[in-house]
This record gives sequence, C-alpha cells and structure tokens, in this order.
Amino acid sequence: MNNHVHLLIKEVEEEISLAMKRISSSYVFWYNEKYERSGHLFQERFKSESVESRDYFFTVLRYIHQNPLKAGLVKDVFSSRWTSVNEYIDHTNIIDIDFALNHISPDRKKAIEMYIEYMKQTNEDQCLEDRVRERRSDIEVREYLLQLGVFNTSSLQKMDKESRNAILTRLKTLNGVSIRQLARITGVSKSVIQRVQ
Repeated sequence: MNNHVHLLIKEVEEEISLAMKRISSSYVFWYNEKYERSGHLFQERFKSESVESRDYFFTVLRYIHQNPLKAGLVKDVFSSRWTSVNEYIDHTNIIDIDFALNHISPDRKKAIEMYIEYMKQTNEDQCLEDRVRERRSDIEVREYLLQLGVFNTSSLQKMDKESRNAILTRLKTLNGVSIRQLARITGVSKSVIQRVQ
C-alpha cells in the first residue's frame, strides 16, 4: 500500500514491539541510504492486534492479500506485486507458507486449490484499522472473576482441571480480552488458555 504495510507475524521469544523496532530501523536505514535522505520514515507507532484463532488467522491473511484489490490498485487479488499471495501458489521466497497450508489440508495440492478459492471470495472482512476494538481493563476482568466465584488467582489454580477450564472458557468469551491479558491476571500459562475450548 502507498501509506502503510501489513505484516502477519508470529510472536515467539521476542516481543512484537522489539521485532517491529528491529524491522523498522533496518528498513529505515536501508531506505535512507538508498534515497540519500535522513530522518524518520514512519509517521506513527505501529498498531497491532492478537490473532488467537485459526478462523481469524485466515481472515487476516485474506484481508492483507485483498487490501490492494479493495483499494483499487490491482484488477484481481493475484495481480499484486507487493503481497505474499502468490508465494503460497508458485514459489516461496521469505514467507512460511506451511503453517497456513497445513491448516487447510494435509494434501498440498488440495490446500493450494482451497487457498486460491478462499483468496478470491468477496467478503466484508474487517481487521485492525476497520473497527474500534473494545478493550477490558484488568480490573474489569478481575471483577468478572469475582462474579464467577473466583476470589484470587491461587483459588483458580487450585481448582480441578474441569472447573478451572470452565472458568477460563467463560473468560475467553468476554469481548476485549486477550490471551496474554488472561494469562497475566490468572497466572495460568498462555498455552493452557489457548487450548481450553
């Protein structure tokens, strides 16, 4: 896009803020050298949101790939030179396509066919900048825990697995909470919270 970039990045050991700092400073250095300029290149701090479900991962992926099409910059989703849409079909350069395609189908040929069809679908996908995101404070989440009869994190952690998971499931249905926030408040690991259905 002419005024912004979308990245779909998996946060592993390094926090997303540090990764973005490294990426942007390296790019700005390269850009300033190439065009013999100096100073800032990006106007604002980056915006981010958690992608915590398989369905939303694919919504974000399609949103990114269709962004130039919806902006009227290309005639179809596969015409853009500046997205990774074709790396999933032809050849991969810098993108990890396995994560997405393996979630579509174990048969790579079938996964690619289904991916192509999904990328072609017209939709009303909305991501980060298209909607106001409700956020709950830690205090609000703790108050909700009290309503559920959980008076402190140690009582939650001492519950039997089934009871604890029932509470975590209810917490996950709250709008405006993230897995990271729930892990911080409850003392239960992110991986455990993510697995709870």
